[in-house]
Amino acid sequence: MKLVDYFRVPGISSRSFKVWQRNKDVFMKDIKLNFLPPFLEPILYLIALGFGLGKFVESIDGIPYARFIAPALIAVSVMYASFFECSYSSYVRMYYQKTFDAIIATPLTIEDVIAGELLWGATRSVINATVMIPVIALFGLIDMKYSLLIILFALLGGLLFAAIGMCFTALTPNIMSLNYPVLLFITPMFLFSGTFFPLSALPLPIQYFAIAFLPLTHIVNVIRSLSFGILEFSLLFDIAWVLFVSVILLILSINLMKKKLIV
Repeated sequence: MKLVDYFRVPGISSRSFKVWQRNKDVFMKDIKLNFLPPFLEPILYLIALGFGLGKFVESIDGIPYARFIAPALIAVSVMYASFFECSYSSYVRMYYQKTFDAIIATPLTIEDVIAGELLWGATRSVINATVMIPVIALFGLIDMKYSLLIILFALLGGLLFAAIGMCFTALTPNIMSLNYPVLLFITPMFLFSGTFFPLSALPLPIQYFAIAFLPLTHIVNVIRSLSFGILEFSLLFDIAWVLFVSVILLILSINLMKKKLIV
């Protein structure tokens, strides 16, 4: 394929929702188990870091530490849910379970299959955010005024990380190779995207790098502001960054997977 072919808008039909529905049905079979992690994780993090470590940390810009990290936990969950769904889980469905082959044998196209996978990955992010928000609200650490906007933005953030995960799925030769992007990309984002301390605490070059190349930085900024009940003009930059990169990577991920599956 030529370089321009990787960024050509793919043909996607409404049949992609059939793939989404298939994954949803599988998810609902173990609904209790699937809802447990997003329910327990914020509680464990808040107890260990927010209230435990928080006793030894001064407030950040007048904000208690537990309240500072609570929105970041939602953002991290958005990242993990969609990335892992469209990397490890999609790879298993594609290579081991041969689910993709079975679906492509129907009137659905490769583009429909991948689009359905991406949409389901974003849905997992929305589910996690929806479960976590009331849990965090029980601790009094979130302003519920813009909670619906957080859920809506979780869909956009989920699409971004779903596309990132799918790109790595298309490029990795085997499932073990997916450990590399987790170690070299996802983990650094978890630590250096303003999640547990402000970006201003880092040297300027790292701050600029995080803003330019780490998507979680923008997800954290938006969700944190919405969680505090604050709408700032600067959020438009974060939203525009996420939207622009999401569109590019969604197109790229579908075309990369199409190339992988055809070959």
